Amino acid sequence: MRSRSLLTALMLFTALTLAPAARAGRSCEPHRATVASVERGLRLAQRTHEALEAQHARDGTRVVLLARAGRDLTRYGLRYSHMGIAWRTADAQGRPAWRVLHKLNACGTASADLWRQGLGEFFLDDPWRYEAAWSVPTPEVQGKLLALLAHDAGAVRLHHRPYSIVSYAWGTRYQQSNQWVLESLAMALEPAASSRERAQAWLQLRGYEPTVLRLGPLTRLGGRMSAANVAFDDHPDAKRFSDRIETVTVDSVFAWIERAGLGAAPVRLQDEH
Repeated sequence: MRSRSLLTALMLFTALTLAPAARAGRSCEPHRATVASVERGLRLAQRTHEALEAQHARDGTRVVLLARAGRDLTRYGLRYSHMGIAWRTADAQGRPAWRVLHKLNACGTASADLWRQGLGEFFLDDPWRYEAAWSVPTPEVQGKLLALLAHDAGAVRLHHRPYSIVSYAWGTRYQQSNQWVLESLAMALEPAASSRERAQAWLQLRGYEPTVLRLGPLTRLGGRMSAANVAFDDHPDAKRFSDRIETVTVDSVFAWIERAGLGAAPVRLQDEH
């Protein structure tokens, strides 16, 4: 079993070194994956699969909001960096499989696309901390998310390619990865929220509160000059010049889902090896 695991890791390692960089919630610093990091990412993916299957056996869970800790955001009091919508399906052999729909930014660019990936791909690329977390929505919310995922047109309807990692929570100039998840969840729950503006209005009515990052002018200027995927010009001047950057974070989504009665508190799974 160990040799098979190592062979799989080596194959994935080779594929990763040839694949184009597309990341969200991960560091874009240049580095190469190692066999050890690939094995660890695959182990976290396997343990997450087993935990989600156990959850399914207990209560029929078929959809979760799944997060990872790709970037170190502890200086902002945040635990997770990136979220996607994971759902239970079957692989080519008919075995249970969990897939993730999430938004990924191509490093060095100001745009992003939606990707459907397996758990292995979701947890690879040497994250800051090998930890998974997920919130189990209520059965009603799960049903509506499954209906959204069943049709590509619905799943991509609120996707907006222009990207900033700190996009304004109540703006539409850019859209970061966690913002796409939240706005799509709003549309799934309220069909009338069929535009980003309407989805955001619904979220405000339902009490969603974005994270407020305290970023001074030097931090903002440095971020904008050094990376194409960081922009602050969508934030209202009054908030931006008072160092209040309001954006959608995994932690704020988890807190709101539980507070609004739409799902459970997040389950955490950490690989400590």
